[in-house]
Order: sequence, then structure tokens, then C-alpha cells
Amino acid sequence: MPIDTESIRALRDRTGAGIMDAKRALEAADGDITKAESALRIKGIDKAATKADRATAEGSIEAYIHAGNRIGALVELNCETDFVARTQEFKDLAHNLAMQVAAMGPEYIDSSDMPADDARRAEEVCLLQQAFIKDPSQTIGDLVLNVRARVGENVRVRRISRFNLGE
Repeated sequence: MPIDTESIRALRDRTGAGIMDAKRALEAADGDITKAESALRIKGIDKAATKADRATAEGSIEAYIHAGNRIGALVELNCETDFVARTQEFKDLAHNLAMQVAAMGPEYIDSSDMPADDARRAEEVCLLQQAFIKDPSQTIGDLVLNVRARVGENVRVRRISRFNLGE
């Protein structure tokens, strides 16, 4: 079955995959964009997992101040290159993470940061285990992993801080 350029373009817009990767995925999925997107996502996540040990010396610090100026958050989000740090996708992730920190008030980045004597659930106090406030069907960890897969670099949350007036 021949794959048309509109299908390739639509898949690229949805996934950020390269032209040939999108074409191969569509061919393997017999033109089904949903199946091709799923295959590319799995491939990207597998590829992203291999990059998890790379150094992340670039990135940005995102500040979010909630309406009313009573709650604020800072997030340091790191990546491998300044090129990725300047992309809109990276900036959007940093903004979404800062909003998540302001809204949910996590105390730790990951469950590995929790002290052994803390009996609270990781989903309550760990940023990467929390459900994303804009789409509860995915966790913050999934969101970071998806961006890592799309940009092709290691992306990680280094530090978070939440400020609440009077606390």
C-alpha cells in the first residue's frame, strides 16, 4: 500500500519523528496512523531509555506564579545541549512542570529521593509519580519521557521549589 505525503506529515506533526521513520512506521502499520504513532512512541521511549545516563549540563529554570501572587514555583529542567533547551517543546515542558509543582506541592522529584521512614504514597509527594494536572491519564514521568524521546536527548528534572505566602 503506497503511503501518501499527507499521512507522513500528519504522523510527523503528532510524533516529531523524522520523515523516513514516519514512512517506515506507516508502511509497517498498513497506513494506520494510530498504530504507526504507537510504534514510533515505543521506539522513541526505548531509544530515550538508552540516553538516561548521559550528562545534562544545559537547560533552563522556569518560574510560575499563580494568579493572585500567593503561590509560586521554580523548576530546574536539564538537557544535554542548549539547542534543545531553546526549543518550544522543552520550554513548554518546563512551564508545565512549574505549574504542576505550584498546584500539587510535591516534596521530592522521584521516589528514590524519599527517606525510608516516610510512609506517604509516592504519588502524593513525588513529582515524577504524580498524575499530570492537565491530563491525569499520564504521569509527569511519562511526560518527561515523551519529551526525551521526541528531542532525542536526556531530559531530567534537577530541582524543584514551591513557595506559598505565609509558609
